[in-house]
Amino acid sequence: MTKVAGVIVGAFLSGCAVALVGWQVHAEQNRTTFPDIDKLIHYTTVTRGEVTEHIMTSREAIEAVKNGQPVPPDTHVVLVDYRDGEVFRYFVMEKGEGFGADYDESRRTGDWQFQWFKPDKTINLAENTARCQSCHDARSDRDFLYTHSDMRRFEFE
Repeated sequence: MTKVAGVIVGAFLSGCAVALVGWQVHAEQNRTTFPDIDKLIHYTTVTRGEVTEHIMTSREAIEAVKNGQPVPPDTHVVLVDYRDGEVFRYFVMEKGEGFGADYDESRRTGDWQFQWFKPDKTINLAENTARCQSCHDARSDRDFLYTHSDMRRFEFE
């Protein structure tokens, strides 16, 4: 009986651990919206092996960075992830007034929020946005953007 109880408790704890891990790797709903990407400017491309990333934002965001100003609220930065020439997914950063207050200080990235979207532009809740915040936190001196320098160098046509 004790051996059976031990197996049951062990299975239960294992199940709880799996559930917690599963919970941690899923994104949450937040305020990030999918923008009209036809209105954005493609300012840089990053290629990593078989992955090509087109990165775009608004003219206002690029102009702010070029002028040494912070990216304005209501800005979207979109990374379009291509694999084998097809859209694999979208990564969207959106900056909004007070967006940072939705998170603890330890997870806050200014007033930016992050979301992954599927090729059909629906939210992909299987992606972990906390991981995005953690990585982008290292760029707090560049308004949390890895392509800040690319924006600064971008030349409008």
